[in-house]
Amino acid sequence: MKKKIALISGITGQDGFLLAKFLIEKNYIVHGIKRRSSSLHSTVRLDTIYQDKFVKNQSLHLHYGDVSDPAFCCRILKDIKPDELYHLAAQSHVAISFELPHYTASVNSLGTLNLLEAIRINSLEKKTRFYNAGSSEMYGSLKGSSQNEKTPFCPQSPYATSKLFSYWITKNYRESYKIFASNGILFNHESYSRGETFVTRKITMFVAKYNKLKKGTLYLGNLSSKRDWGFAGDYVQGMWKIIQHPKADDFVLATGKSYSVRDFLREAFKCINIEIVFKGKGSKEIGFDLKTKKIIVKSIAHYYRPNEVTNLIGDYSKAKKLLKWKPKTKFKALVKMMVSSDIKGYLQQN
Repeated sequence: MKKKIALISGITGQDGFLLAKFLIEKNYIVHGIKRRSSSLHSTVRLDTIYQDKFVKNQSLHLHYGDVSDPAFCCRILKDIKPDELYHLAAQSHVAISFELPHYTASVNSLGTLNLLEAIRINSLEKKTRFYNAGSSEMYGSLKGSSQNEKTPFCPQSPYATSKLFSYWITKNYRESYKIFASNGILFNHESYSRGETFVTRKITMFVAKYNKLKKGTLYLGNLSSKRDWGFAGDYVQGMWKIIQHPKADDFVLATGKSYSVRDFLREAFKCINIEIVFKGKGSKEIGFDLKTKKIIVKSIAHYYRPNEVTNLIGDYSKAKKLLKWKPKTKFKALVKMMVSSDIKGYLQQN
């Protein structure tokens, strides 16, 4: 049987790496788009699945490119003609989107348009199935009990707004040109491969370091912010199921439960047998070790966003019913997994 060919934009990110690994295990030939970078760490996640160009019968091929370049998008679609295209590339940091709104819109909004146009221009409407990575941030703060595919959108950041364009242009091309184009509206999903500037990984890396040195202070923003946190490994399987569904559609992937940054901190420090207690409110809140009374966490105004999303809770009923998908990893297990990985990594490096 001929192997399926998948193209992943943003393959060097958390989701791109986990998805590539998952697809290779399913006997796919995977092509990935990576941006040119002088950083030694730009492809570090791919080290375990990387294959040199001279290896015969490769299952992973990497291509330099940028989804904000329409000519590149047209060329790579023409050359590869993938069965499945997973569009994950984005400027995905919400806080940074306030500092770089134009860049965020260029990559997140126009990048999606460029790939959809490339499918159309190359007459791949019946060949290539397209997955677009939407975001729970498009909803804005929770106003009901949960958020699903019918919940009105109310973006509260340049990132969320750029993702909303991406979401609607995907639906537009699906309806206008009959492209198999689906949106995955994924709520926060984390792993040991999460970027180091995201709050969850920032916490687990600090805990790993504190476990060894027993000193330092972790500075964060709003500790009361609540998110629906799941394991990214479960969610990339959901992406694949969305593409395999007989009909192009939009799906929420979530856990249905919400936890605060404060909750995440409690669970993370429990992993190294520290009970953290909190005092104060807002940007004056601190967290200290109950046993030693040492302050180890401080909330500071510097890390607050201009427009805070206070709470997100996803309703994944549609995905559960139509895709037979549900999250497998519980919140406490996720935190423990991330802390354990970072402790191991810290000890190996030091």
